[in-house]
Amino acid sequence: MMYYSTRDKNTEVSAAQAIAAGLAADGGLFVPADFPKLTLGDIEQLAALGYRGRAARIMKLFLDEFTDSELADFTAAAYSTNYDDDRYAPLTAVGENTGYLELWHGPTCAFKDMALQMLPHLLTASLKKTGEERGVCILVATSGDTGKAALEGFKDVDGTSIFVFYPKDGVSDIQRLQMVTQEGKNVGVCSVEGNFDDAQTGVKKIFGDRGFAEELSRRGYFLSSANSINWGRLLPQIVYYFSAYCDAVNVGKIALGDEIVFCVPTGNFGNILAGWYAKQMGLPVGRFVCASNANNVLTDFISTGVYDKNRPFHTTISPSMDILVSSNLERLLCALCGDKQTKEYMESLKAEGKYEVSAATKAAIKADFDCGCCDDAETKAEIKRVFDSTGYLIDTHTAVASKVLGDYRARTGDSRFAVVVSTASPFKFAADVLSALGGEAAGDPLSALSARSGRPVPAPLAGLEGRRVRFAEVAAPVDMIKAVDGFLK
Repeated sequence: MMYYSTRDKNTEVSAAQAIAAGLAADGGLFVPADFPKLTLGDIEQLAALGYRGRAARIMKLFLDEFTDSELADFTAAAYSTNYDDDRYAPLTAVGENTGYLELWHGPTCAFKDMALQMLPHLLTASLKKTGEERGVCILVATSGDTGKAALEGFKDVDGTSIFVFYPKDGVSDIQRLQMVTQEGKNVGVCSVEGNFDDAQTGVKKIFGDRGFAEELSRRGYFLSSANSINWGRLLPQIVYYFSAYCDAVNVGKIALGDEIVFCVPTGNFGNILAGWYAKQMGLPVGRFVCASNANNVLTDFISTGVYDKNRPFHTTISPSMDILVSSNLERLLCALCGDKQTKEYMESLKAEGKYEVSAATKAAIKADFDCGCCDDAETKAEIKRVFDSTGYLIDTHTAVASKVLGDYRARTGDSRFAVVVSTASPFKFAADVLSALGGEAAGDPLSALSARSGRPVPAPLAGLEGRRVRFAEVAAPVDMIKAVDGFLK
């Protein structure tokens, strides 16, 4: 299968080339030329497999250059004893018609592990397949979870280096500690004065600096990405939507062929886009409900067809969603209105901070997507409501989706089985989850939440406070390129 840029369909590349490059030379994102179709019979066969088998089979449909043996080895390595649940992405039913897809059982306790434990295998293999002899430096802008997951996935991987930027005051204390204490001889971390959009824009500028790229090439390096702009990051996320559906069938929550609803907390749009891609492949999905926090740019866009980042930026208790520029929305636009129109929208976004899609595109989006948002107070109330009524503990991001799903059902009367995509362990945001439950942390929110909820602290988070801080660099957005330059010298 070939891939092309969202801004120019004439720039076709192979899967390995797309994964190795990360971002197209014109600034666009790589997308597959078409989507393979699965029948209900195919989905029934997937339901009989474990998560690894499902992952290898689905990814193979997009990766012609990779052998079945390679993908079997990659999935065995990516999903192994590094997870605390051998189902890897278990679906937990809470009530009759709701399930929570738990994507946080990996080494960093967040859903980014589902892809970032796989990406290093895909990337290093892609480099070999394309004959690339230079070392690759992975640049990452993170709103909290991607950074740690990428650092953990790429630490000490031969032929790679990884450098992560995060907003100085825009991540939780636990997220920050996870990154600044990261082990590995090939890793670097730097905080950015500003918010996530500042960090993401800075990284994109570095990718677009041809002079810097030439200088790095002379030193034997090239740049690539581990953000969801990289197809190798997005592809593994498609898998867990199929897996959730298969599990719902296996436990009798739905019959094969029934349509279900997915409610997804998202800021950069990658997580929910992966689900939409699964639907294009034949997964029976009735609606995708896009859940936002107070940074509700996506809610407004789906409702009005106008994307406008010119608005106040809110720092919330669901920081991984504190985003105003949703990069992966570009891929959806390309699928609905083509590369030329998408390029115009992206140019307008860069120049004016906004764009408005056509009536036809707006209608196409509304055909598959609903939306909603909630503030911090509503998020905390939802954490308490779910725990008090069911005993189930959720984090601040999952709570946004849970609340928005409830609002959607009340507004539409849709009673179909719904899956809330649960993106992080509640212990990653222990202080706010504990506060939502009415508790107070006397110095150690992890232990206090464990005592309050009766659940153990996940092993990857235990003892974070005592680990040595390795990275304390702070950079202004204009100086981010200097930080990367210094890291690679």
